[in-house]
Amino acid sequence: MSGILDLLNSPMGRQIINGVSSQTGQPANKTGDVLSMAMPVLMGAMQRNATTQEGASGILGALSGKHSGGILDNLGGLFEGGVDQEVRNDGAGILGHILGSKRPAVENALSQKSGVEPGSVSEILKVAAPILMGILGKQASQQNVNDSNGLMNLLGGLSGAQRGSKQQSLIESFLDADGDGSILDDVAGMIFSGSTKKKGGLGGILGGLFGK
Repeated sequence: MSGILDLLNSPMGRQIINGVSSQTGQPANKTGDVLSMAMPVLMGAMQRNATTQEGASGILGALSGKHSGGILDNLGGLFEGGVDQEVRNDGAGILGHILGSKRPAVENALSQKSGVEPGSVSEILKVAAPILMGILGKQASQQNVNDSNGLMNLLGGLSGAQRGSKQQSLIESFLDADGDGSILDDVAGMIFSGSTKKKGGLGGILGGLFGK
């Protein structure tokens, strides 16, 4: 399964980046930077939410209903003429569920590291969040995901928590705090109490933010 960062580098990913860029007035390269940092954080936050029965049920319900993947069937139409307010409101609601009270801290950290002002980061994420849920919904349908174990496997695969046979996924490279000083490590360090040490994987880094 391709990870979320692999997807952002695909033709569909470039269409998403260019479309979101056109909606927010930010350069495509800056929009891509924000999404490349934000998507793994959002995926990891959902993984943590899915560790509870209530959280997993809520995500599964969304993926089988409103966010089953239909938004991906006409991305051109989504962006043509501007993304409507209903989609943006939906995105704001998704971000609220995923990040809770830490949403401003996440957006501010992304802003500082990307050079995109916080208001534009917020707009980028509001447009991107329903698309991310659509990606998850499409994958869940294709893989017949209907329980918490399947959901965790899906989220883990897309976040890059699972390795390929011969090389690390892109997200694991991003999270290599001991080596490359990646942007995502810097964001994680800024958000999670200024810590420069990684406990182990995305879940470990997210632990400080989500209370564990």
